[in-house]
Amino acid sequence: MNFVITVLTLTVRFSAALLIASLGEMFNQRSGIFNLGCEGIMCMGAFMGMLIPFSYAGAEAVPFYINLLGLLGGLASGIVLGLFFGLIVITFRAPQGIAGIGLQMLGVGIAGTLFRSYIGGTQSISGISSFDIPLLSQIPVVGKIFFTHNPIVYIAYLMVPLASYIIFKTPWGMKVRAVGTNPRAADSLGINVNRIRYQALATGGAMAGLAGAFLTLCQAKMFNADIISGRGFIAVALVYFGHWKPSRIMFGAILFTFAQTLQTQIQIFVPSFKYYEFLNMLPYVLVIAVLAISRESNKLGPSALGKPFNREMRT
Repeated sequence: MNFVITVLTLTVRFSAALLIASLGEMFNQRSGIFNLGCEGIMCMGAFMGMLIPFSYAGAEAVPFYINLLGLLGGLASGIVLGLFFGLIVITFRAPQGIAGIGLQMLGVGIAGTLFRSYIGGTQSISGISSFDIPLLSQIPVVGKIFFTHNPIVYIAYLMVPLASYIIFKTPWGMKVRAVGTNPRAADSLGINVNRIRYQALATGGAMAGLAGAFLTLCQAKMFNADIISGRGFIAVALVYFGHWKPSRIMFGAILFTFAQTLQTQIQIFVPSFKYYEFLNMLPYVLVIAVLAISRESNKLGPSALGKPFNREMRT
């Protein structure tokens, strides 16, 4: 029973970063922009999330507002990289796939270089701690699984209905979906296609940066070059898996994190288990299998995804 509770508790906790990044990528893709650079944005956000509180007091405990500044620093760095990516693929109309890979390498490279320059080596920070919600955390089993987490975890899950409302119920969300489906028709109705796409990239970049800052401030409480560990690419895949809908994306994030948490906890609870390699690849095999099964449904996605918009040409 302890094994099951531990796996489920850690699944809820560790899925937060992946969920935030995936929701941000959803806004990108809904507007017609395919951003493979999510990994680089998350890495830069992770570094900024650590740099601010570490510069204030090193490994010592810092006031909550300093950690909050770290989160905002990660978010701001995501906006900057998101807008930079927009300059490349929207204004200059570079191929989105290649530009995304370039952004991934740029973000990881800048974060690693700044980390070695300003921090030098692996250092810990106090970060933002988890806390038990009074009364609710005392509920048997359920309380431990759902009500003993970091506040950012709860915010991540609250983003799901919020993102759904924004993308499906607000005028801006309608414009995002319009420019991702038929940008020329949207342009004929007076919608500034490029502006909406820039706004979507800023939104997605902010969320990816926040997800990276979450990893350093709330989960690992340290930074290293491999802290993202492919989560940015998984976030891109989960948007396809979730059919561009926040609730389904949340389910995909939980499913992937459950598989990942399961393999780590089996190694802890069952040290005699011999098939570690199989367990390590299980989460990624699961993602590939799910994407393969749902490939027909993915045809329902934004029809202009990955296609640059040129108002002067019939493209």
